[in-house]
Amino acid sequence: MKKTFLLLMAGFGAFAQKSADIAAIKGQCGCHDVKFDYAETFTPNKEYKLKDQYHAKGTEYVFVVEESKDKIVIQHLLAIGDTMVVKHWREDWTYEDPTLFSFYKEGVWKYSQFDKAQVKKGWTQKVYEVEDGPRYEGFAQWSHANGKHLWESKVDAPLPRREYTKRKDYNVLKRGNRIYVTDYGYLHEQDNDKILRKEGTDVLIVQEKGINDYRRTDEKKCEVTKKWWAEHGAFWADVRAGWQDVFDQHKSFTLKQFVRSKMLNEYFEAIEKEKNDSATNRKKIKDVLTQFVVFNDEVLGKN
Repeated sequence: MKKTFLLLMAGFGAFAQKSADIAAIKGQCGCHDVKFDYAETFTPNKEYKLKDQYHAKGTEYVFVVEESKDKIVIQHLLAIGDTMVVKHWREDWTYEDPTLFSFYKEGVWKYSQFDKAQVKKGWTQKVYEVEDGPRYEGFAQWSHANGKHLWESKVDAPLPRREYTKRKDYNVLKRGNRIYVTDYGYLHEQDNDKILRKEGTDVLIVQEKGINDYRRTDEKKCEVTKKWWAEHGAFWADVRAGWQDVFDQHKSFTLKQFVRSKMLNEYFEAIEKEKNDSATNRKKIKDVLTQFVVFNDEVLGKN
């Protein structure tokens, strides 16, 4: 009887923990005024000059586009002014997910499979670029204490969009991510290392501090983004399905930046303008991804 009681209590505790986790993940949703602030802070190289601080702001609509028992898909849309909308990043939260893709360098992504015990009670945050290609993935458990909700991880990622066309001195951004869900919205705090990785050796170029502050605002400010998604959301569901077919191969791969001098997003924009049915979209998206994604059969070297 005592053993049964303890098992019931453990099951209830796990259920309560998962429910709190889901509430925190969804707590990121809403219409937000957001500020993006980054500042380089330390370099071991005496000759390196810290770059200018980066500041930006906007209105961001964050919302759930898919949800199942162990998966929550959240989309970010950025409004610029009253008419322009940028499809921003996407994040998939998956529960006790044993699969993980880790960035190595120069478009190379390494696949890893973990034991179930290693991912117990944890959530993987899988973050994607504007064209829904991989950006970074990290795993951790949520912490809920004294009314505060925190999730944090340390993961390798490609250069951020604010720098990938401007910097050649580093090729890996090691992201220290902390997400605090608050009463007013949420805070994404970062302690990042900009690293030059070559032949298995990492050289720290500079460290930076990042603060992305999301504060809920009047939902009317996100009407333009809601309207945009109503018109474009079905196409991007087809894109997600195409990428999922890639990830489901469970293989390391290299993602090309250009094919015939065009970026991936340019191909997707052209397909969407054709206004095809979903089946045609998915076939064309698959054909494009086949050109950009090269599966790696060889075993990649360790960091």
